[in-house]
Amino acid sequence: MPRSDTTTPNLMISARPGGALVPLTPAPLPAADRLVHWLRHSPAHSLFRAHAARRLAVLAYRRVTDRRSFGAQLDRLCQVAVPVSLPALEQAVAAGRPLPPRSVLITFDDADRSVLEHALPALTARGLPAVAFVVTELVGTDRPSWRDEAAFLLAHGGYARALGPSARPDRLGQLLALPDPDRRRSMHELRVSATVQAPGRSRLTPPELRRLAAGRVAIGSQSLGGPELRRCDDETVRTELRAAHQALGGWLGAPPTAFAYPGGCDDPRAARVLADLGYRSAFLTDHRLSRRLPREALRVSRVSVDSSCPRDHFEAVLSGLHPAVTRWRGL
Repeated sequence: MPRSDTTTPNLMISARPGGALVPLTPAPLPAADRLVHWLRHSPAHSLFRAHAARRLAVLAYRRVTDRRSFGAQLDRLCQVAVPVSLPALEQAVAAGRPLPPRSVLITFDDADRSVLEHALPALTARGLPAVAFVVTELVGTDRPSWRDEAAFLLAHGGYARALGPSARPDRLGQLLALPDPDRRRSMHELRVSATVQAPGRSRLTPPELRRLAAGRVAIGSQSLGGPELRRCDDETVRTELRAAHQALGGWLGAPPTAFAYPGGCDDPRAARVLADLGYRSAFLTDHRLSRRLPREALRVSRVSVDSSCPRDHFEAVLSGLHPAVTRWRGL
């Protein structure tokens, strides 16, 4: 029988002015998470697990914020899945031979230093491979990604003429939907008008990318600046992909073979450029499990996952349950 509780299992503690600590009522889960929680403890989850055994789960992390939780996730992968490397996937596609059942590929986005400082030691301790995709103009800098910067500036009084009133909750979505020249102009306006500038984030350097590659973390491209390629003109698409490809090849001594579409959505023009450059795989972030032998090597699905999520949530991601509920609810 499914469990009837729909609240988070951990109690929160609050300090009163006098210093006494009092337990707080656990916060209720969002509607989508309540449904996942219910299904996770129902017979339906067995059906999802059986289906997932015949699929490839490509996990897409942005950063590793909780080293202990991430290690527990890796331990669980070693117990219930078959971790595979990028070369194994690309060889399987080239040979037309499916990967083993329950295959999982671990990936990271955005050139975040936590991949080196937190993820690499945990992966190395367990002998696991992974892939790190980098936005090359962020490498060696202390800049946030433009999406993170935009979210911060919008929350701190930033204004741009192409966006709606500040009271509207969808202004970041509006920014993402703008043609790239308008997006760049709006970012400039946000920086000028915000009450405070976005804090920096230390990024990986070229020598550190080589350290990751030596530690079985393959390095892939995520374009030069990370724009929504669908919103770019043809010349910008070519420049974004070719400039990043050249930079990574120079830093690593060999050209990258894998690409992750910025924002998670593919673009047919980008796929043609990637094919011309010799890429053997390219990844979406569409929150879906993939085939063990992907039909299109330049459109491989990935599921988003957080390094700090609890075990039940992680299990629901691996089984495809959480992705299915997320798509069903249109989130």
